[in-house]
Amino acid sequence: MQDTLLQQGLDITLFGMGIVFTFLLLLVIGTSIMSRIITRHFPEAEPITATPNTSADDNARLHAIIKGAIDQHRKKR
Repeated sequence: MQDTLLQQGLDITLFGMGIVFTFLLLLVIGTSIMSRIITRHFPEAEPITATPNTSADDNARLHAIIKGAIDQHRKKR
């Protein structure tokens, strides 16, 4: 009962592809389970919402920092 060379090659190819497919499937399942466990036990903190006055203060502070940096750069030249 000798198989032809082509049949043996096809068998090995299908066997190898089956193993790779199974490994990748297990990898995806394992990663999904770990992701669910992590998100369940360590949820992300909710972002702090800024008040309208805070953004105006931040803009003013940012402008002052940029102006100071420009002045400092011009003094070096």
